Amino acid sequence: MEPPQITSGDLLLRAWRAEDADAVERACQDPDIQRWTMVPRPYRHSDAVGFVTRTSPAAWANGTGAPFAVCDATTGELLGSCGLVAMTPTLGTGEVGYWTAPWARGRGITARAVRALARWAFDQLGLRRLLWQAELGNHASRLVALRAGFRIEGRLRLADPSAQGRADGWIGSLLPGEVPADDEPGPAGPGTLEARRAAVFGRPQPVLFAEADQREIRLRALAERDLDAVVRTCRDPETIRWSTVPQPYQRADAESFLEFTAGSWAGGTAGCFAITDQDDAYVGSIDLRISPADPLVADIGFMTAPHARGRGYQSAALAALSAWGFTSLGLARIEWRANVGNTASRRVAAKAGFVFEGTARGALNHRGVRSDAWTAALVADDLSGAPRAGGPDR
Repeated sequence: MEPPQITSGDLLLRAWRAEDADAVERACQDPDIQRWTMVPRPYRHSDAVGFVTRTSPAAWANGTGAPFAVCDATTGELLGSCGLVAMTPTLGTGEVGYWTAPWARGRGITARAVRALARWAFDQLGLRRLLWQAELGNHASRLVALRAGFRIEGRLRLADPSAQGRADGWIGSLLPGEVPADDEPGPAGPGTLEARRAAVFGRPQPVLFAEADQREIRLRALAERDLDAVVRTCRDPETIRWSTVPQPYQRADAESFLEFTAGSWAGGTAGCFAITDQDDAYVGSIDLRISPADPLVADIGFMTAPHARGRGYQSAALAALSAWGFTSLGLARIEWRANVGNTASRRVAAKAGFVFEGTARGALNHRGVRSDAWTAALVADDLSGAPRAGGPDR
């Protein structure tokens, strides 16, 4: 297959050239490119030379791929890489891969390049579907895919996970007729909820601060050093009585919980925090889980270590996490539910400002038995002090 040149506005997609090696080497020193792609680590000049003079021409010659350099159409400056990293002509499919040079980020270049590549692949190659995959947590790549028109289909286990990353990935697809026009912002554009949350979940989990018992407490990512305390908390009779933690609770359960919390953050589905005292010792856990049915709604769950109960730690943490959910994630409503009779949990929610809304019959599956649940909620207006809109449907 002879490499074409594709022009899209101020972008030029062309075949790689030997003289691109220096710019490729410089770009691939970037920590994000090394973290999220399969480039060699460390990346040497010989790797760049091999890519532009051997690997890329071979893909074109063999018909196994269509790698393009993304350049400024006027100056010729290298801006990134975008192409078909694999093709299966018998199925009419190809997989898209890309990276953006560090000096070219924040300008929407790669999303526009992927759109141009997709149109060429559909119109000139006759492909019927394009695929995109990325490791869970690569929110920048996910935004590009969404802006190029890909539909994120779900998650899958990666066949070749990176040693420093996760074993799960996202997968998406794009069909002919679904590529947005160049003058359309497309989904997940700047200022959208998707873009806002990608900026949050694409970074390390933050540390939140609150005050309880006249002392500062912190909410941070759960760590391995917390697991013994998690085991003790989950073996406590009150935790067992009111939660659905495994019983008997083993160290392996705590390790699975740690993996779940890290995966939830990487996937952008939840913020799971350890609550720690002034000595950074574990005093509880609290989770804010985004609803899969409504991205503006989340529910809260928490447990407190036995030795830390009655000191206001949990209510302070709940108030701090709720405020973060409204301001950072753009939530409109945070819901709390607990088994009827769990007065300790209800007091925590009430002290944090949650408004009791009633009893939902048979709402919870508690260890194989349907049980009634108390329900309460906090909405963004509760924190801002703004008056609520009237009407019975509010």
